[in-house]
Amino acid sequence: MKVSGARKVPGGKLVRVDARVDDDRLVDVVVSGDFFLEPDEALDDIRAALEGVSVDASFEALTARVEEARGDAVMLGFAPRDVALTVMRALGRATTWEDHDFELVDAGPLEPLMQMAVDEVLARQVAEGRRRPALRIWDWASSAVIIGSYQSVRNEVDLDAAAEHDIAVVRRVSGGGAMFVEPGNTITYSLYVPATLVAGQSFAESYKFLDAWVLRALRGLGVDASYASLNDIASPQGKIGGAAQKRFATGGVLHHVTMAYDIDAQKMTQVLRIGREKLSDKGTKSAAKRVDPMRSQTGLEREQVIEALVGEFAESYGLTPVALDEETLAEAEALVASKFATDEWLHRIP
Repeated sequence: MKVSGARKVPGGKLVRVDARVDDDRLVDVVVSGDFFLEPDEALDDIRAALEGVSVDASFEALTARVEEARGDAVMLGFAPRDVALTVMRALGRATTWEDHDFELVDAGPLEPLMQMAVDEVLARQVAEGRRRPALRIWDWASSAVIIGSYQSVRNEVDLDAAAEHDIAVVRRVSGGGAMFVEPGNTITYSLYVPATLVAGQSFAESYKFLDAWVLRALRGLGVDASYASLNDIASPQGKIGGAAQKRFATGGVLHHVTMAYDIDAQKMTQVLRIGREKLSDKGTKSAAKRVDPMRSQTGLEREQVIEALVGEFAESYGLTPVALDEETLAEAEALVASKFATDEWLHRIP
């Protein structure tokens, strides 16, 4: 069986790998592209290193083979990891945005517990091949604090204050920090993609990769947005939002982001203990600076910002709108009862 794959290195050159698969191993391997490599003989060494390699070889193993084969050769416009990713793409183990048809899932307004459950169900459906990769823009039916999978409830949340303000406290499946959300005041979205889309990428690389379209959309709205640290989206005026990610053993990735549109900073610091500790000497005024609302930076209504985000994604990768089906809703409701609504899940880290 003949296989072939190509990879345009971001900011670099094109790499192409052609080969045959015989008895689950690569044979007759050809590596080509518009890259630069000195000395010439290094290309034969790289090709020879891939000859006979198992089709199941890991990304790390493929990269190590190419790294060893190149020796002291100078590679310009590409690197050993790019050759490894191109091999994986030839074998269908790595994909790009263009390889997928994305859905835009409309779930309507959901309560916090259902948001958590729908997120996991959709991610697992994509991982198991039951659904195409998808984007979902969340619509909150009520206010909530969403803590990360590994956070302590009592360390992060003032439960009395949350109850006083009628704010639900829920735990999500991804790591990261606590989020404070109110209907109409935040923009939350999730991406449900196969692991092949981020094959060979570290968590840090995949965060920027999966949110590149968001940065383009925000810049189109006049916001000088960029990635800060591991998982924050920010501008010179302050933090805009934070991302979190969960990779499932079945081969799917859940990547979600919450961005502040017009946050009630005073209420947030009453409910989130972390806000009090970090801002105790600065007051609520500084809290607004920590999570700077997009409303002040764009001057647009929330719906207009969402429209720009969806428009950028659709133009870049394509989108087919679909409604959340009854089967998925039923699966999510069952997951709420068995997991997300239980004390065992919420207080698994007291």
